[in-house]
Amino acid sequence: MKRALLLAAIDPTIGGVLIFGDRGTGKSTAVRALAALLPPMRAVVGDPYNGAPQAGARGQKTHLVPVPVVDLPLGATEDRVVGALDLEKALASGEKAFQPGLLARAHRGFLYIDEANLLEDHLVDVLLDVAASGENVVEREGLSIRHPARFVLVGSGNPEEGELRPQLLDRFGLSVEVATPADLPSRIAVVKRRDAYDRDPRGFCAQWLAADQAIGRRLIAGRKRLAQIETSDAALTRVAELCLHLGTDGLRGELTLMRAARALAALEGAQEILDSHIRTVAPMALRHRLRRNPLDEAGSTVRVERALAEVFGP
Repeated sequence: MKRALLLAAIDPTIGGVLIFGDRGTGKSTAVRALAALLPPMRAVVGDPYNGAPQAGARGQKTHLVPVPVVDLPLGATEDRVVGALDLEKALASGEKAFQPGLLARAHRGFLYIDEANLLEDHLVDVLLDVAASGENVVEREGLSIRHPARFVLVGSGNPEEGELRPQLLDRFGLSVEVATPADLPSRIAVVKRRDAYDRDPRGFCAQWLAADQAIGRRLIAGRKRLAQIETSDAALTRVAELCLHLGTDGLRGELTLMRAARALAALEGAQEILDSHIRTVAPMALRHRLRRNPLDEAGSTVRVERALAEVFGP
């Protein structure tokens, strides 16, 4: 889960992360903690959409702002998500003004949906449109607004509470499963750390500040190194062979697998994509893209690992 989030932060074109797992396994905690690891971004002062400064523009005031990690609550109305007419200003001055929604706040950042499999259908449709176009179009009471809305989509959920719509599932680049620790030392360590945080949040954060900063430096270095990573024809052949072997629909699987392997290479300081990078990210990039096979009762992750052994060897 943590690796997938870091890869999505290094290369947003991967397409986001879907995290499925038991309740109480730290899914939401991990996503919200990502904000502290991200370096601040430069935005135009007064821009409600955190717009990036334009190259060569004169007199443009900019400042550093935290990368937004915006929660999309399950009970949110469509106006809250996409934006709405500013009724207070309309009543006070008679002017039609737009009040940006959660999609505007998430631009250039992360949009987090807890319990994504329980999201209402009309909000799923909105997210699909925005994710495909990279912009949000709002038409209310004769007011037409179009603004950029490019963000990394992160969703979490419990598979026991229902499945995700296939159209939305396909929009997530990476998919991971989180399980409750089955060994005694891990469970004790988690409880100890949670209890230590509850007793002294500031002291706990100070204790782990150096480790967080080290991860942040790796993330920044990975972003800078990403454009220099070579993607050889041999690596692309491996990627295509694996997807062909698994029978994934379309070419989105190949693109996501290639981008994730390249981001992992950048994170680890490699010069090119190696077989080890492809093998590491293949389950999270492909497990949610497989067709159901009634003759094969094995889980999707097992099927990907089995295909890896056949294509790459043991």
